[in-house]
Amino acid sequence: MIKVLSIASYQFLPPRMGGQKGIALFYKYFSKECSLSMVTTQSNDPALAEGYELLNILSNSPLRYVNIFYFFTLRNIIRRKKITHLILEHPYYGWLGILLKWFTGVKLIVHSHNIEGLRWKTLHKWWWKILWQYERYVHRRANHSFFIQEQDRQYAISRFGLKPSKCTVVTYGIEWDTPPTLTAHQQSRQWLQQQHHIPEHHQILLFNGAFNYAPNVEALEMIIQKVNPLLQQSAMPYTLLICGKDIPAHIVNAATPNMVIAGFVPDIDIYFRGADIFLNPLISGGGIKTKLVEALGNNLNAVSTVNGAEGVDAALCGGKLQIVADDDWKGFSEKVIELSNIKITMPADFFAQFYWGSISAKALAALKS
Repeated sequence: MIKVLSIASYQFLPPRMGGQKGIALFYKYFSKECSLSMVTTQSNDPALAEGYELLNILSNSPLRYVNIFYFFTLRNIIRRKKITHLILEHPYYGWLGILLKWFTGVKLIVHSHNIEGLRWKTLHKWWWKILWQYERYVHRRANHSFFIQEQDRQYAISRFGLKPSKCTVVTYGIEWDTPPTLTAHQQSRQWLQQQHHIPEHHQILLFNGAFNYAPNVEALEMIIQKVNPLLQQSAMPYTLLICGKDIPAHIVNAATPNMVIAGFVPDIDIYFRGADIFLNPLISGGGIKTKLVEALGNNLNAVSTVNGAEGVDAALCGGKLQIVADDDWKGFSEKVIELSNIKITMPADFFAQFYWGSISAKALAALKS
């Protein structure tokens, strides 16, 4: 029997942002496939762990990443619970995972959410190359690696020197395997119209994100400065809805034409179900954009830059996802207008790829192999 111990070294319960949801939901479904315990920080709420045991062993201090005494605690847990596989969320605890592999015989799996060195490079951190070398070292000593998208997997094979058979794509997912009903869309749309005084004939365009993350602020600036002025020149009636925490004050107070600042909303799902087109104009930051997966899973049409669409194959989307070059804002705006006339349903292939039940079963099959 496969018995898994996972290490998630930061707060993710309750899940608020995409990356936190990715961990919480992956393990919710993965725990249905095998015996699972998780070691994490004291900031996580054990009552929110669905289907597995959560052990608040790690401190909240940044020094937790160099605390050698965790080795002895985790070694005892591995021996007592007869753990067979150890999963690291991100490579940062790679040194600890490698030691535990050597001294207990567990199989080591690194669950990568980005190529971390490259992500920090895009954020202009001078030390990114040091992290890249460490990340490569950890992956090369793991028994298997999970990557969130095929592009990262291919990068690791070519640049880290990993064997293809030891790399599996374990992507971000959604909890439903069919699109919302037409009735659910209509009810949600009516709620948005009433809540934000949107005319019935308007296309509802949506962008959301956590705006304490610089790439999301940059994307919002591109909507305001580049995309919105071009859309205003068209004949398409529309309202732009912007959702998320920490939207800069100068944007909130600017009264941009055709744009409604909803800010943080307690139920983002009703916005995904009720909108018509999702805008995803990210030009920096790495990894799969979780909000794009959620938007497409809610049957929205979507327009994205190349950067924003990493990890999502447009061929699975039946024409509902249109991708344009980064910084091609004229093309971006034209695709928005084009999609305003397209009413199709997301194909089943999309849900086969992005449903959490399928993703977790694929992950377990990789461990068994």
